Amino acid sequence: MKSKSRQPRIPSSAAATPTTISTARPALKLAVQYATATISDNTLPARAQLRKWVKVSLQQDVQVTIRIVDEPEGCDLNHRFRGKNYATNVLTFIYDDTQPLCGDIVLCAPVIAYEACQQDRPLSARYAHLVIHGMLHLQGYDHEQPSDASVMEQLETTLMQTLGYDDPYEENACQIPVASGRITGYHE
Repeated sequence: MKSKSRQPRIPSSAAATPTTISTARPALKLAVQYATATISDNTLPARAQLRKWVKVSLQQDVQVTIRIVDEPEGCDLNHRFRGKNYATNVLTFIYDDTQPLCGDIVLCAPVIAYEACQQDRPLSARYAHLVIHGMLHLQGYDHEQPSDASVMEQLETTLMQTLGYDDPYEENACQIPVASGRITGYHE
C-alpha cells in the first residue's frame, strides 16, 4: 500500500458519477505487490495479466497499486476501513484530489481461490472479474443502489466477455458464502 498522508476512501453510493468511455486511450501507471505466502506463485496472476484486466476497464488516467494479500491482512484492512471482521475478496481505496486518479486495489488470494472453486470457475476468471470490479469502483462506479448495481454489473459482464470469460453474474456466480478455514465473508 502507498504511504500517503491522506486517508483513502472506499467508494460509496455518494461516489462521483462514472466517467463516459472515450475513444482516447487513458494513461495507466500500475504497481503490483505480492504480499502472500499461503498461495503458490503459479496460482497468482502475473503482472501482465493484471495489466490486461486493468486496461480493459480503464476509462480515465489512473495510477493504481494492486496488492495481493493473505487472509490476515485482508481481514485487518476490511476491519479497519469497513468495520467488517472478515477478509473479503476485493477492497478499493481511492485517494481524493489527485490527478491522475490514484488508488489501491487489495485482492485477498485465499478468498478468491475459495470463491473460484465454489463457483466452479477458472481462478483467472475470478481474478479478472475482481480486478475489473475494483477498477470500476476506483473510477466512481458503485452498487449500493439497485440501479447502480445493474449498470456496474452490466459493464463488468461486457468487459469480462471482451476478455473471453463468461458472465460473472450468471446463476449463482455471486453472493456465495465463503467458509474455508477462518474465511467467513461474502462478496459485497
